[in-house]
Amino acid sequence: MSELAKKRPNYAEPTPPSKTKLADRFLNVIERAGNKLPDPITLFVIMSAIILIASYLLSLLGVSATNPSSGETIEVVNLLNREGIIQILTNMVSNFTSFPPFGLVLVIMLGVGLAETTGLIQTVMKRTVLSAPKKLILPVIVFTGVLGNIAADAAFIVFPPIAALIFMSVGRSPIVGLIATYAAIAGGYSANLILNSLDVLLAGITEQAAKVVDPNYVGNPTMNYYFLIISTFVLVAVTTWVTVKFVEPRFGKYTGVVQKLDQVTANEKRGLRFAGITLIIYFAVILIMVIPRNGWLRDLETGSVINSPFMSSIVPIMLFFFLLPALAYGIGSKTVKNDKDVAEKLFKSIADLAPFIVLAFVAAQMIAYFSWSNIGPILAIKGAELLQAMNFTGLPMIIGFIIICSFINLLIASASAKWALLSTIFVPMFMYLGYSPALTQMAYRIGDSITNPITPMLAYFAILLAFARKHDKSIGIGTLISALLPYSIFFAISWILLFVIWYLCGLPLGPGDPIFLK
Repeated sequence: MSELAKKRPNYAEPTPPSKTKLADRFLNVIERAGNKLPDPITLFVIMSAIILIASYLLSLLGVSATNPSSGETIEVVNLLNREGIIQILTNMVSNFTSFPPFGLVLVIMLGVGLAETTGLIQTVMKRTVLSAPKKLILPVIVFTGVLGNIAADAAFIVFPPIAALIFMSVGRSPIVGLIATYAAIAGGYSANLILNSLDVLLAGITEQAAKVVDPNYVGNPTMNYYFLIISTFVLVAVTTWVTVKFVEPRFGKYTGVVQKLDQVTANEKRGLRFAGITLIIYFAVILIMVIPRNGWLRDLETGSVINSPFMSSIVPIMLFFFLLPALAYGIGSKTVKNDKDVAEKLFKSIADLAPFIVLAFVAAQMIAYFSWSNIGPILAIKGAELLQAMNFTGLPMIIGFIIICSFINLLIASASAKWALLSTIFVPMFMYLGYSPALTQMAYRIGDSITNPITPMLAYFAILLAFARKHDKSIGIGTLISALLPYSIFFAISWILLFVIWYLCGLPLGPGDPIFLK
C-alpha cells in the first residue's frame, strides 16, 4: 500500500509489512523519496536555478552538438550573462501567457466547470453508472483515455477529473481514477483507432528525413495505422491490469465520502432532454462544416480534415461541446434561472483553478529556460550518437533506439521536436540497413510514449497534481510518480514485445508500408 494512503483517514488499514510485496516496497521507496521533495512550486524554482547554473557551466566548457538536419552547431546558451538576464526578465510574462496548457485549461474548464456546477456531469454519471456493470467502468474509462488524443491535449484536461468523479460515485478512490486516466492518455498518445494531427505531423517529418536516401519517398499518415490499432487494445488491457493489480491496492480500499447516486429526478430528466437536443443540434452544425468537400472547417486547398481548421479549432469545439449542453441542462433542470446564475457558476469553475495558475507560472519559466539553454537538443543528439557508436544490428539496435527515445522523452516532451532531431539521424541510417521509414517512426513513437506518464517535462503532469490535490491536499509528487511508474514499466514491456512479434512475423505497419524496404 502507498505510504501516503496509510496515513489518510479515507482509506482502510494498510497491509501488514510482512505481507507487503517486493514491488510495493520498491514503489514505497520512490514515494518516500519523492514526497520529501519540496512543494512543487519550490521544486520548479529549484529546477529553474539548476538549469540556469548548468547553462553557465556547460557554456564555459564549450559543450555543443551538430544538428544532423542542417549541419548547424548547437551550443549551450549561457542564461546568466547580460543577454540571458534580459531575456529572462523581458519574457517572464509571455512565458506564462504562452504556456501551452494555460489557455487550454482555462478555456476548457469554462465548459467543464459549468457542466459540473449545473449538475449535468453528475446526472450523466447517474444515468451511466446506474445502468452499467461496475466491472466495465474501469476499462471503458481507460479506452476513452487512450482514444483521447483525437482531442489533442484537451484530453488531459477533460477526462481525468470526470474519471475521478465516476470512481468516487462507485466507492473507488478518485485519485486512482485520475491516475489511470492520465496514464492511458499520456502513455497511449501513439495508439488510436482514428488518425489524427500527430500522424500527419510525424509523417511529414519522416518524409523529409527519408528523402536524404530516396528523393522520391512519400510519407503517408497511415504508415503505422495497423500497428496503432492493435496497440490500442493492448494498452487498454495493460492499463486496466496495472490499475487493478498495482495502483488500486497501493491506495487501499477507499472509505471516504461516496457521492451516492440517487435515481434521476423529473427535473434532471428534463434537463438531460434539453442537453441531448442541444448536443444533437451542435453535432449537426459541426458535421455540416466538416463532412462536405467544401466544408468551412476543411482545408481550403486539399479538403483534408486531419490537417485543417477543424483540428486547429478542437479546443473551442470542446468548450462548446460542454458549455452549450450545460446551459440547456441548467435551464431544463432549473439549476440555472438567469444570467447571474450562469456567471456565478463560471466564476466558481475558474476560482477552483487558482492553485494550477500559480503552479503554471513557475513551470512555464522552468520549461522556457530549459528550451533557451539548448541543453535538451544537445542531449538528444548525444544520445543518438551513443546508439550509433554501440554498433547494434537488427532487433537489439531497434530496441536500443526505443529505450534511448524513452529517456530523451524525460527531457524533451514535444513529440515533434524530438522527432525533428532524431529522424534526420535514424531514418536514413535505418534505410541504409534495409528498414522502412515506417518502422523507424513506429519505434520512435513507442519510445516517446512509454515514459510520457512519468516525465515532469510534460506540462500536464503539474495539472494532474493540481487535480489530485482537489481530492487530497497532502498528496505529493512522490505519490504520483510511484503510482504512475508501473504503467511506464508495463507499457514498455508489452509494447516492445508486441513490436518484436510484429517484426518477427514481418507484418505491414500500415497500408503499403512494410517493415523492410523492397
